[in-house]
Amino acid sequence: MSDPYTTRPEREDTRTFLQKIAEFIHPGPDSTDELIETLAEAEQNQLIGADSRKMLEGVIRMADMTAGDVMVPTTRMELVNIGDPYDEIMYGVIDTAHSRFPVFEGERENIIGILMAKDLLKLQRAPELNIRALLRPAVFVPESKGLNDLLRDFQSNHNHLAIVIDEFGRVAGLVTIEDVLEEIVGEIEDEFDIAEDDGDIFGLADRTYRVSGNTLIERVEHAFGVTLDSTDPEDEFETIGGLIAHEMGHVPKRGEHHVMAGLDFAVLHTKGGAVKWFKVSPVTDATV
Repeated sequence: MSDPYTTRPEREDTRTFLQKIAEFIHPGPDSTDELIETLAEAEQNQLIGADSRKMLEGVIRMADMTAGDVMVPTTRMELVNIGDPYDEIMYGVIDTAHSRFPVFEGERENIIGILMAKDLLKLQRAPELNIRALLRPAVFVPESKGLNDLLRDFQSNHNHLAIVIDEFGRVAGLVTIEDVLEEIVGEIEDEFDIAEDDGDIFGLADRTYRVSGNTLIERVEHAFGVTLDSTDPEDEFETIGGLIAHEMGHVPKRGEHHVMAGLDFAVLHTKGGAVKWFKVSPVTDATV
């Protein structure tokens, strides 16, 4: 019969004497900055790859970040007005190409739910339904909510979008699971992101064109047979997004237009304060 009081042998310390001395002389990191420096050293010593180092740094930095740090501010939120006609709502959903939309009633501050773009297809098969019946509950979080906790909530409740509220209870913006994950893995390609090898100017069915904001000005000039000169000869720009933003005099917002060299540049999609895509068409009387 075995002795019930026999204890399990402790796990053998396999560190060498020199390793113990080195750890005594150089203890582990005591701060976030030191930990990040340690990761950089690990990359230099080829213990981890560059991508792994960036992701680990993102996880570490995210621990000190809040929803307010990564949210899309209320001025840039794409909202759906429950009182708009169905056709107008459908056009807005198609134009922005997002998958989820906060829906308001009356004032923009009055968010009554979240509309999934795919749910609009149900109205085609069941016209007796209405937009209100398709809404899903909106999740509200304070600006101060930590990103770690927010990511855990997204995973547990299967919501991918939350409305951010400031200290006074007003809508400050929105945050998505993509916004949080991008702090770890970097920018995530979305519906408008197309590989560079596939080109940056695309013809659309309505005889207009979709042009990436990163497209070189020379390429746009060649494609449309125009000359795009800045109003300030001393300024030099490489991309069409930089040139248009300079000419507009502010950070472009979705839906804004700028006419230049006989072309109407409509801001189709923005991200991080930069234009991702323009919708470009020749200037017509209706445009002007």
